[in-house]
Amino acid sequence: MDSIGKYEFIAEPFHCDFSGHLCLGHLGNQMLNAADFHSTDRGFGMKYLMNIHRSWVLSRLAIEMTSMPEQYERFTVETWVEDAMKFFTQRNFQVSGNDGKIYGYGRSVWAMIDTETRQPTDIYDIDHGAINQWIVKDKPCPIEKGDRVKMSPNAELIRSIDIYYHDIDINGHVNSIKYIEHVIDLWDIQWFREHRIKRFDIAYVAETHQGDKLHFYREQTGEQTYCIRLVKTDQNTHQDTEVCRCKISFSTKL
Repeated sequence: MDSIGKYEFIAEPFHCDFSGHLCLGHLGNQMLNAADFHSTDRGFGMKYLMNIHRSWVLSRLAIEMTSMPEQYERFTVETWVEDAMKFFTQRNFQVSGNDGKIYGYGRSVWAMIDTETRQPTDIYDIDHGAINQWIVKDKPCPIEKGDRVKMSPNAELIRSIDIYYHDIDINGHVNSIKYIEHVIDLWDIQWFREHRIKRFDIAYVAETHQGDKLHFYREQTGEQTYCIRLVKTDQNTHQDTEVCRCKISFSTKL
């Protein structure tokens, strides 16, 4: 079996925006699907891990695109493990069309947790560190790794939302991609008539659960670059906790 997984998807119309191009959130979902297919086929996927009370949790994700697939277009997501450490593994993505056109790339960092204690667990405990045989060092991923998102205390509170059923995933907390979709919704449709997302970075810090309230603080840090801090108010303790930070860079549509 090849160390690099290649999976074909289609840009279904109901996964596209008003311009007829695939939404970034749905592309993120297909990247995560590809990661699951790849890890499952090689013996360290979610289906196996859940039986031993383990789970992969996304820690960081960066997606950088030059363009997006159009509706009904078939595209391929390639994914491979670039490196693995005791508690984290680095996984990359390449998105391309059937004609060979490369739309963009993704970089991600994953942690493995114990589903009962919710604490990180040793990746090398799984099948005596078999993940090492799938590491690919010689396939380039030309985008920069995600960096720490720095924000000042002056970020403006833009929106607060309640967390409901459809925000929650199999791990019992807010789905990784839901955060991305909620952040993108901070801009209206008119903005996206004139701009496209060039790069999206997100770093996850803590979990959010149904019943919590999520607050979005935004700060412009460049000409078309914004940083967003997400803070939850716990439904039981009423305490505020930072749950993730994002950085989004736009480019002007020509």
